[in-house]
Amino acid sequence: MARKPNYDFERRERERLKAIKLAEKANAKREAKERDGEAPAAPPEES
Repeated sequence: MARKPNYDFERRERERLKAIKLAEKANAKREAKERDGEAPAAPPEES
């Protein structure tokens, strides 16, 4: 017998996993930026 689909749970689970992946990616990006030395927030202005 096939199981009854639980679309709401499956969607929430996909979104939760996606949020975790995005957070890990953002954290890695932030750590790489700190490790490489922080670049200036704005490019130097030329007169």
